[in-house]
Amino acid sequence: MSAHVDPKNIRPVAFSEALGERYLAYALSTITSRSLPDVRDGLKPVQRRLLFAMRELKLDPAAGYKKCARVVGDVIGKYHPHGDVAVYDAMVRLAQSFAVRWPLVEGHGNFGNIDGDNAAAMRYTEARLTEVAAALLEGIGEDAVEFRDTYDGEELEPIVLPAAFPNLLANGANGIAVGLATSIPPHNAGELCDALLVSLKNSRCDLAELIACVPGPDFPTGGVLVEDPEMIAEAYASGRGGFRVRARWHTEKVGRGQYQIIVTEIPYQVQKARLVERIADLLQARKFALLADVRDESADDIRLVLEPRSRTVDAEMLMETMFRQTELETRSSLNMNVLDAAGVPGVMNLKQVLRTFLDHRLDVLLRRTAHRLKQIAHRLEVLGGYLVAYLNLDEVIRIIREEDAPRKVMMKRFKISEVQAEAILNMRLRALRKLEEIEIRNEFEALSEEQVKLKKLQASKDRQKSILGKEIAEMKQRFGPATELGRRRTEIGVPPEPLEVPTEALVEREPVTVICSAKGWIRAAKGHLEEDAAVKYKEGDRERFRFHAETTDKLVMFATNGRFYTLSCDKLPGGRGLGEPVRLMIDLANDQDVVALFVHKPGRRLFVVSSDGRGFVTEEDGVLAEKRTGKQVLNPGKQGEASVCVPAEGDCVAVVGENRRLLLFPASDVPVLARGRGVILQRYKDGGLSDAKMFNKADGLSWKTGAGVRNEGAAPEWHGKRAQAGRVAPRGFPKGNNFG
Repeated sequence: MSAHVDPKNIRPVAFSEALGERYLAYALSTITSRSLPDVRDGLKPVQRRLLFAMRELKLDPAAGYKKCARVVGDVIGKYHPHGDVAVYDAMVRLAQSFAVRWPLVEGHGNFGNIDGDNAAAMRYTEARLTEVAAALLEGIGEDAVEFRDTYDGEELEPIVLPAAFPNLLANGANGIAVGLATSIPPHNAGELCDALLVSLKNSRCDLAELIACVPGPDFPTGGVLVEDPEMIAEAYASGRGGFRVRARWHTEKVGRGQYQIIVTEIPYQVQKARLVERIADLLQARKFALLADVRDESADDIRLVLEPRSRTVDAEMLMETMFRQTELETRSSLNMNVLDAAGVPGVMNLKQVLRTFLDHRLDVLLRRTAHRLKQIAHRLEVLGGYLVAYLNLDEVIRIIREEDAPRKVMMKRFKISEVQAEAILNMRLRALRKLEEIEIRNEFEALSEEQVKLKKLQASKDRQKSILGKEIAEMKQRFGPATELGRRRTEIGVPPEPLEVPTEALVEREPVTVICSAKGWIRAAKGHLEEDAAVKYKEGDRERFRFHAETTDKLVMFATNGRFYTLSCDKLPGGRGLGEPVRLMIDLANDQDVVALFVHKPGRRLFVVSSDGRGFVTEEDGVLAEKRTGKQVLNPGKQGEASVCVPAEGDCVAVVGENRRLLLFPASDVPVLARGRGVILQRYKDGGLSDAKMFNKADGLSWKTGAGVRNEGAAPEWHGKRAQAGRVAPRGFPKGNNFG
């Protein structure tokens, strides 16, 4: 132990307790000082400090630009002791018109672009405040908000900005804290002003009235909002939800009946270059059967050109495939997790956010009013002193010239205050010619009248609401739909009708040969291979399934656990290698095996049977599974397993057991079920089912032999009733006890 450490200052603490305290302190710091915005001005601390530092540098909208490095230096030196890169990145984002709906910084130079290119270094770029930022700072020098000491105690910084602009909803916010996150999309300021006026007029207004004013977000990059209005209302009511946004597009004729699709607006926070790259990759991978090419012809505006494969391609169908597979459609989340006026994080709904903003503006109004009243009271006192000096000018001059303590003498002689006496003493001689009584009295009367009005404002809630209403109306005039910046950019569309996109529209149709080995390695070779074509397998493995299909087909797989699985031919590994284990594509246990694999045919029925001789018929359309876990259809029982799955085509059923007993009976005796164990098809004393099939009685029963197909005709002696034991199979029946 070091000699300078006092043992009295050492106390034993559990490691978990010490870690918890320190982590909690870190978490609170992240939540309150970094990631979550304040509901009143919608800013995080770094953004607030940036704007305040730029104001201190007099970077007003009408002033000239200054290097961003100068601003960043002031911010990290005076207010925000963090890295310069983080501060500059925050500044760049506030200047990007495609990132924020209402830029707070006006940049001069390279501030990045929608392709995802970074801004130039801070030593090259310049910036100043915008009109919106000036509105956020309006009145900050009039004691409108509380200030606190900076991290080093040498400066003061505002806790919150006066915010004469609803910045939280107008510009939105994104942030991830410890255990908390916020995601607020941008909105239209003019619509927010309308909602604020509704809330100001009636604090108990319904949420529906506010949503009528704010129908949805307004993104800086435009696009079309296609979310269901009920879902939008639910999101605003709870403070959590999401909004579907699609790119804006139109068709353009290019002659000879041909056309091309032009995308002019893309969803918010989508990088255009990455979007084009993604479309090109999918096009090269043959995932767009209807698309021929994509080009980026953008300049200052966005112009993505999509060329269809032919003029017969339906534009709506093509765009639906693009929306499903690319970021031409995105979902913007809503999670209004913010810090309230007390700095406590919580989720607010639309009404609460607007109400809190109005409460903040009322507080700012009252603070500015009190500040102005102090100024007026001081000025009236000074003017009273000037009036005394004007009326007694010769005596004032004599006192100043002859007395050793003129201030005290004047205070006693004219019965004036110390402030008035000091004001008289500080007057310049050249100001004496301006001290005309009428001018003094006019200013005195004007200030007195203003003082009365302000005091009435302090005492009247109705007057306060009226002033707030005028401020909001003025805000709407400055930033509303009548201005180029304020017009709505995101169109409020209608939810798209469910459009059934055929697989052919998503995948290019090509012939393939599906190959699956006995050990479950599956692949799809290009083209339709001949039956005798050589195919390689892993050592010790062999062929089990081989059939022709198309890339647009779906494969149905039936396993010994009685589950059906669905695979897409276009997603199978290529035929150049040995394929991949099918167990990597579906959730099939190692102790289970594949019973059947075939191409799905809509409308067909399947005959499924378990090893204990039970089975039923099921609709093939009902066995398709959307998940990797498959769909349970046949329940094979505890001791059995699924063993047969064949097309249910014919009017007779043939079953043969491991005991080589054969039974034929009408197919009408087998029920059609969606799921279950089925009915008993054949009874056994020992063993179980070996094989089963359906056939047409008129065609006769047939099976495969080494010499070909053998047909036993009607085979009347093996016909019986369902659930009988059957008779020994005829001569020549395969030794493997299956129909082949």
